[in-house]
Amino acid sequence: MKALNLQPLPLADHLADLAVEALIDEADLSPKPGLVDRRSSGAHSDMSLALMHASALALWPCLRQMAEAAHAHGEIGVPLRAALGRIGREGEAAMLAATAGVNTHRGAIWALGLLVAARALDAQAGANTLAARAGCIALIDDPAATAQDSHGTQMRRRYAASGAREQAQQGFPAVTDHGLPQLHRSRANGASENHARLDALLAIMAALSDTCVLWRAGPEGLQALQQGARAVLAVGGSATLAGRRQLRLLDTQLLQLNASPGGAADLLAACLFLDKAGSL
Repeated sequence: MKALNLQPLPLADHLADLAVEALIDEADLSPKPGLVDRRSSGAHSDMSLALMHASALALWPCLRQMAEAAHAHGEIGVPLRAALGRIGREGEAAMLAATAGVNTHRGAIWALGLLVAARALDAQAGANTLAARAGCIALIDDPAATAQDSHGTQMRRRYAASGAREQAQQGFPAVTDHGLPQLHRSRANGASENHARLDALLAIMAALSDTCVLWRAGPEGLQALQQGARAVLAVGGSATLAGRRQLRLLDTQLLQLNASPGGAADLLAACLFLDKAGSL
């Protein structure tokens, strides 16, 4: 029998694969309070797990092109930032076409696009260095961007909350200081991968001023999210019986408030990407 001649994937393909895998893993993770998962659509009447999968797969070309652009430019600067902005807008259009206009992953395009570009620029960097490099790219203004009064922008103005833009510009502290350490801690303590990822999500929720929650439920909703996430972790995390009880309470409360922590979900996808890409 003739041996298969398997060639390694080009870096851009590999990074796009990792990013889409992170998006699908985040969507599949269950039970996530207030979010689309394998059980339900959470607080989203216009979303489903199948829609989240379709959206993630539609973003593969965009993420691959971002990696290629970073490799081609070879350095952080305005030309790279302009290219990423253009590709990101094209990726958003592809997402909306795949979802019939539902905004499933706009924040994730921003976060993962920056991280994919950072990884393409530096093949040796660890997770924290990648996040910091992505932050350096995010600090550069996109010369072709137009002002948008998005929900996140309105919440930042009304409540002085830092949203997706600020998280990226600061090097994703909710991920590097909270999500990733908790992911590694829970694994080290013997939690299953599902529970370790849930704990990472909860650590992000506890630290993040999630503008998606602020938009839907105001400061009351954000307080409920952060306190509820801390309560799960305080009793040992999602792997414990007490933690599962607290997680169910948090889910019930968020559904009653119609609050969905979409910002935390996007950052969990970033966390999962960094966990793999930062250790290649």
